[in-house]
Amino acid sequence: MPETPGSIKLKTRRLNLYYGNFHALGDVEMDIKECSITAIIGPSGCGKSSLLRVFNRMNDLIASARVVGEVLLDDINIYQKAFDVAILRKRVGMVFQKPNVFPMSIYDNIAVGPRHQGIKKRQDLDDIVESCLRQAALFEEVKDKLKTPGQSLTLGAQQQLCIARALAVEPEVILMDESCSALDPESTMRVEELMLNLAKQYTIVIVTHNMEQALRVSDMSAFMMIGEDRIGRLVEYAQTTEMFANPKDKRTEDYITGRFG
Repeated sequence: MPETPGSIKLKTRRLNLYYGNFHALGDVEMDIKECSITAIIGPSGCGKSSLLRVFNRMNDLIASARVVGEVLLDDINIYQKAFDVAILRKRVGMVFQKPNVFPMSIYDNIAVGPRHQGIKKRQDLDDIVESCLRQAALFEEVKDKLKTPGQSLTLGAQQQLCIARALAVEPEVILMDESCSALDPESTMRVEELMLNLAKQYTIVIVTHNMEQALRVSDMSAFMMIGEDRIGRLVEYAQTTEMFANPKDKRTEDYITGRFG
């Protein structure tokens, strides 16, 4: 297990994930540092998104899913029975591959979470909406059209809106599942800049197929692939610059250099 300096926000210990009889993830162990960006990379079908969804128990929505081992958030196992899943998903937010903007105004897309938490005063909601839009680098673009539908924005701006919506419930961790894959290069650059700014305050874990993106934005990288036993496994986990310059495993080198994947 590599040593990761600083405070550790998330840990997995002998993490195994099953969908019915299918063994999707095998014995994944990693420490994720607070206020950093961790990239999960690897070929399609190796369990990257499944691992990401373990961190906020999104796999609970799949009836056949079963987790063995531990996932620790601030050293507390989120899979113990007493752990409140609703509180977990407030603390660990999710941004999906395609922008899932709600069919409501830009303002209401962000205010929906705080309202659900009991915040009703208009001024309080106004302040939250403006603050989150500013954090998502979207406020100047939309400040005069907050009542217009969120789905009227460009695809890139919709993804920024989804990030702003995730921020509105004050998470500690933000999970991003290939959140730039549907975006054009300019929008991708904006979201990457946003990630780097947000990492000063939040712990961010991304899944990406884009090696250049992982190198540009992440502090740590986790390379996964399907093992000979057909189980998704963590092959190598290291500082991104170190992994890309000097991978320890030949399989990591082959993937990073494009020999497979």
